[in-house]
Amino acid sequence: MLEEKYDNLPQADGSQLSETTDIKKTTDTVFNSEAIPALQNDALVDNQAILDAIASSNAEESEDETLKERHAIPLLDYEALDMDTLVHELQKLVTNEKVMSIKEHVEEIKKAFLAKYHHLLEEKKEEFRVENTDPNETFEYHFPLKSKFDHYYTLYKENKNTHFKSLQSSLKSNLETRLAIVEELRNLIDPQANIKDTLKHFNDLRERWKNAGPIPKDKYNHVWNNYHFHVENFYDYLHLDREARDIDFKHNLELKLKIIARVEELVLEEDTNKAFRELQDLHKIWKEDIGPVSKEHRDEIWNKFSELTKQMHDKREKLFEKQRGTELENLAAKKEIIAKIEQLATEKVSAHAQWLQQIEKVEALRNAFFAAGKVPSDVNEATWAAFKTAVRNFNSFKNSFYKDIKKDQTENLNKKIALVAKAKELQESEDFATTTPIMKQIQEEWKQIGHVPRKYSDKIWNEFKEACNHYFAKVKEQRNEENSEEITAFENKKAYLETIKEFQLTGDHKTDLEAIKKHIETWKNFGKVPFPRRHIEGKFNKILDALFEKLSLSKKETDMMRFSNRMENLSENNDVRKLDNEKIFLMRKIEEVQNEIFQLENNIQFFTNTKNAKKENSIVLEVRKNIAIHKESLEVWREKLKQLRNLNSEQ
Repeated sequence: MLEEKYDNLPQADGSQLSETTDIKKTTDTVFNSEAIPALQNDALVDNQAILDAIASSNAEESEDETLKERHAIPLLDYEALDMDTLVHELQKLVTNEKVMSIKEHVEEIKKAFLAKYHHLLEEKKEEFRVENTDPNETFEYHFPLKSKFDHYYTLYKENKNTHFKSLQSSLKSNLETRLAIVEELRNLIDPQANIKDTLKHFNDLRERWKNAGPIPKDKYNHVWNNYHFHVENFYDYLHLDREARDIDFKHNLELKLKIIARVEELVLEEDTNKAFRELQDLHKIWKEDIGPVSKEHRDEIWNKFSELTKQMHDKREKLFEKQRGTELENLAAKKEIIAKIEQLATEKVSAHAQWLQQIEKVEALRNAFFAAGKVPSDVNEATWAAFKTAVRNFNSFKNSFYKDIKKDQTENLNKKIALVAKAKELQESEDFATTTPIMKQIQEEWKQIGHVPRKYSDKIWNEFKEACNHYFAKVKEQRNEENSEEITAFENKKAYLETIKEFQLTGDHKTDLEAIKKHIETWKNFGKVPFPRRHIEGKFNKILDALFEKLSLSKKETDMMRFSNRMENLSENNDVRKLDNEKIFLMRKIEEVQNEIFQLENNIQFFTNTKNAKKENSIVLEVRKNIAIHKESLEVWREKLKQLRNLNSEQ
């Protein structure tokens, strides 16, 4: 290492080389201004920083070889995933991959999930404050997905702790083995020893070193530098067989030239990240597996290898620049989304349906924000904070509206409580004729009352529904009893209908009229029939109409008898609506006939005032005839109305 200044990667822990006198000399040589006169050159400093970064990464992977596998697992844009997908990804990683190879993935998932969860929790707390003014009420929110996340994250931590315990024991043992090998190398130089035996011992130490296993990363560079120092000491300061040494130098040179050739290919590789990971492996092989080369080639091949490393690093930086450009585009998109949410937080709406539309818009913008992808890390926290503030302002704006309507909901609650009390008071009533309309009115009033606070909604509705159902179940039971009587009445009328079909008039007007009236009376006495079977009344009326036509009755008598029978049927069936409609119809007809009579009488008056009034012509006679007909009709309509009013007064 004294001669091959850059053949090994720079010491990560060079200050610790002072443990032995020989190593301290090496440290002084490596870092003095004469040994590295070019350190003042900026390009060399940059290159050295690149090499240091690779050395640091290799030290970490050498400590735990499972870390290498993390590169094969895709690192997704976890910020763009929803919480369900994040938990699914966590579950997949924890159950299928080695614990240390998913460290970065798990931490990114955790950061993305908790950010979204805490944002959701803030919204739920705000909703709780709006809906609950009772200071004794404690906010509680159970989110099953959070429990699932906690389960798999806890499993990950347990697996990691188990892995660390096992690894620490192994690292400590391997470190002791390697330090012992270094100590043997230090004591290997003995001028009195047989060269062949010494060389055999040296090769044996190298083989043992190769198989010694990983050591702690903080000791990695220190121990490797010590090892290489003594290996080079063995080559450079012992008078070994030059032929054997030159063969070893040549072999090492061939291997390092192959590495350089491979790096030249990697510089042209399209998958830059993959190429850079292989470069890290080649650095590790260069340092750990291949020994020194002859002095004449040391600087040359190291400088070539170092320059190619810088080219690869520059290519990787360009890729990062491109990614940063994408991140800036994502940042612009997220800023636009935030601006839209801020705008929605100023738009005044005055109805619940409109607020639902606003909430839907914000939800869509929220999803778009999460799906927009990563932003530059230096503005990530500020962007997230601006988003949360915008959403929080919108929620505050929305909640102020619902706070205003909460007073109305409380009033609605009091109204519904009063209706519940009224329904419970009437639910045992057996005065169905009086109570049923009241209960129906209560139900209509309930429908007209608006929303009540959600925490009381189900409870008060169930109480109201139970009272109404209890009452109407009793009504139904009573109707079932009445229906049995109506069915009996139908059966009786059905049988009687067959009998009356056979009825024959005797020809004696008075006798036949009394007989028809008796049939009508008998029919009425059977009682009401079920509503769906009222068609039987129409059949009976048709038979009556046929009998009336055979009787030598006046048109008025026939009309009145038919009307009387029809009205009594409506009355018996308690068909109030049809009776009222009939009453209105009669009153209109009376008014129409009266107006017609008045008009005709005016016309007569016109003719009687003329010179020829004593001589009434045919037109006047026709008008007088029409007046008489209308007066007769008016008498019938008035008689019907009188009969209908008498019928109503009897009910």
